[in-house]
Amino acid sequence: MREIIQEVLPSFNSNKPFALATVTRTWSSAPRPVGAAMAVLDSGEVIGSVSGGCVEGAIHEASLEVLKTKISQSVTYGVSDDNAFAVGLTCGGTIELYIQYVDQSTFPDFADVANKIEEKQAVAVATLVNAKSGIGARIVLTKNEAVGSLGNSHLDHAAIEGARALLMHGTTKTLKLGPNGENRMDDVSVFVESFAPAPRMIIFGAIDFAAAVARIGKFMGYYVIVCDARELFATKRRFPDADEVIIDWPHRYLPKVEVDESTVICVLTHDPKFDVPVLEIALRTSAGYIGAMGSRRTHEDRLLRLKEVGMTDAELARLKSPIGLDLGGRTPEETAISIAAEIISNQVGGTNQPLTKGSDPIHKASLASEDEPAPVIN
Repeated sequence: MREIIQEVLPSFNSNKPFALATVTRTWSSAPRPVGAAMAVLDSGEVIGSVSGGCVEGAIHEASLEVLKTKISQSVTYGVSDDNAFAVGLTCGGTIELYIQYVDQSTFPDFADVANKIEEKQAVAVATLVNAKSGIGARIVLTKNEAVGSLGNSHLDHAAIEGARALLMHGTTKTLKLGPNGENRMDDVSVFVESFAPAPRMIIFGAIDFAAAVARIGKFMGYYVIVCDARELFATKRRFPDADEVIIDWPHRYLPKVEVDESTVICVLTHDPKFDVPVLEIALRTSAGYIGAMGSRRTHEDRLLRLKEVGMTDAELARLKSPIGLDLGGRTPEETAISIAAEIISNQVGGTNQPLTKGSDPIHKASLASEDEPAPVIN
């Protein structure tokens, strides 16, 4: 919903209803991830996408029905459906969606959620999408506050605890619970959409390669920071895609910024006086990815220098150097793509092999549990 919320906000503020279709679960090679959203305005206009074009026509019809009846519903599409080719889902996946009727009376906190997302505040929406009664009930929560109810205090408590855990990591997921919040039960489905601030990509070294990495980092959804001690090179004009350009020594700046498992650190200086001090700090943080540019000879020299300052083998094993995957590229843009590819593989767990050689599911992340089969579509 993050991608389209500002586009549908004018309709909400004018109290014009719209149907909001959101992917709540996926199986196999579903074309779009959980959380992908598409809105259908009362005029019939479509905003966003839930399947990359596969089932938009069918979702549009279902959304118009929701607008007409004002009754929200869950729908599922998959290749086992006799009409799969008719609706267009031929990629081998199955998707489950929740289509809700939205106006100022059914979702009074919608504008507040939109404002929090725009202001980069962490917020989650927990919606009851499958139950014997109360479908559409929701709780809007932050780290310290929760507004709304799913029907009873026990279910509320379980949903809030689960949603806050997901919010910590910016994860969107469907929780399976009992009617009173019991774990390991499947009576109730609570869809939790987490809207956490964008993860940080911190680039050290204001070189031409850094401009390309900043550009692709922004494209990937990161909050991009470029840092270099040289004022002549660290300018917003040279790095227009960066959210911040910092003039400081890397090892002095890094301790000032919040680093967590979602943070990506790219050290592109390949100069010992810059990269060794900052890597000594970076490798002792919880950053999810730490890479350093340079030749293999530079890498070996860097490792020796880091060992001399007391870095352990376990700490050095976290370093991706030379940075990036071997794609054969040479230009800054091609190098940036190889770095982005390694970041994705590191964060998700790819094989780094051509898809033609693999047999595992193409899309690694799925909200269906490993032992949960895809639903049969009749």
